[in-house]
Amino acid sequence: ELYKNEDYVAWIGHATFLIKLGNTTIITDPLFSKNAGPLIFGPKRYVSPAIKLNEIPKIDLFLLTHNHYDHLDKKSIKALRSKTNQYLVPKGVKKDMLNAKIAEEKITELDWGSHLEISEEIKITATPARHFSGRGLKRNTSLWSSYILEIFGYKIFIGGDSGYGKHFKEIGNAFEKFDLAILECGQYGEYWPLIHTQPEEIIEVTNDLNAEVILPVHWAKFKLAYHPWQEPIERLLKVGINKKIATPQIGEPLILEEKLPQTQWWKDIS
Repeated sequence: ELYKNEDYVAWIGHATFLIKLGNTTIITDPLFSKNAGPLIFGPKRYVSPAIKLNEIPKIDLFLLTHNHYDHLDKKSIKALRSKTNQYLVPKGVKKDMLNAKIAEEKITELDWGSHLEISEEIKITATPARHFSGRGLKRNTSLWSSYILEIFGYKIFIGGDSGYGKHFKEIGNAFEKFDLAILECGQYGEYWPLIHTQPEEIIEVTNDLNAEVILPVHWAKFKLAYHPWQEPIERLLKVGINKKIATPQIGEPLILEEKLPQTQWWKDIS
């Protein structure tokens, strides 16, 4: 019932979340498959999505950050095709969407700095990230992006996958402040320090963006790195004691300016 009636931001798992404000519903990087990889390969999920695919409401805008298997899941895309109106993807990703049988007229590609105005109240701008793209053996034939969602007076930063870099400060200077920053917190490693954000760096990102609330995602559902699954959120909370950090259980709603979930639910899971 939650997903039908209230305005909310709900983390569905990994980099998938639903944003519903007014009569507009947005989904990002939907991943409902059991594996984060091609076919039956890739790491298996160990926490199920918050809701089932057939429970997802009608989608006004499908937002994709890049084409890695744990973000662009063709099985999930095909399953949501009949209830999705419009797709927004980074430059070069249209071909992947066409391969998933999405109608070309529904797909908009954005380069960094480009924007799409859905209505007078909704604008989305593609912004840089420090990452890479690729499926199979092909790399960097398409772009990877973060996004600024300006919707009904709110400004939300959707970080996608990104290592720490000067682009965060540049985005913060350009957009002044954010009501919410949805930032990856997990799947980092000492052997790939430039493409994922360390938990401690998230505080620097938040300062650079001038963000009021942090929603850490990209942890808890899949194990794509060597760290323990609870480590990202524990490290973040340790250094972020003066920050507003939302820690919703997967599926628990965050309601802007009203409800900020902050329970440490992972401590009850072995």
